[in-house]
Amino acid sequence: MTNTPDAAAPKRFVPQTRLDNWILSTGRVLSALFLVSAIIIFFEIIARYVFNSPTFWVHETTTLLCALLFAYGGSHCLAKNAHIRIGLIYDVVSPKVRRYLDIFISFMTMLLMATMSYAAWILTEKSLFTPWGEFRPETSGSAWDPPLPATVKTFLLLILLMMLLQSTLHFIIHLRRDSDA
Repeated sequence: MTNTPDAAAPKRFVPQTRLDNWILSTGRVLSALFLVSAIIIFFEIIARYVFNSPTFWVHETTTLLCALLFAYGGSHCLAKNAHIRIGLIYDVVSPKVRRYLDIFISFMTMLLMATMSYAAWILTEKSLFTPWGEFRPETSGSAWDPPLPATVKTFLLLILLMMLLQSTLHFIIHLRRDSDA
């Protein structure tokens, strides 16, 4: 048997925009923070069970790191064109129909990201400012009491805005794309 490429094998995805390239390269760097999170948890286990000296900051720190990374994962997924779609339909239609599906998917993603960005803006504003307008980031209320809720909400807003920009750029690319491609 020879090693011939399978015609049905998925093609390697090439990022569509410079923003996609930046998101993917930044994501490779940020993924190291999962390792940092695991090291912090390991430190907590040793501190708690070997030295009987538990920490008060590990749980919130690892929750923050993982929350930020999972939020970033949405834009990373969009940059890799790895979002969920019904492959059973998408993979069997003609390139012309696939183009229309891409336009529809990009438009719906734009609409969703715009709506979610608006909701995130409201949450972020409430977490950063008091009702009378004074800057006071929302804190966790724990013994450590860091401003993690405000940090996560602000980061989520920024990610959603970036995904809105991504989906807008993808929408424009799909509109301009030749229907035979």
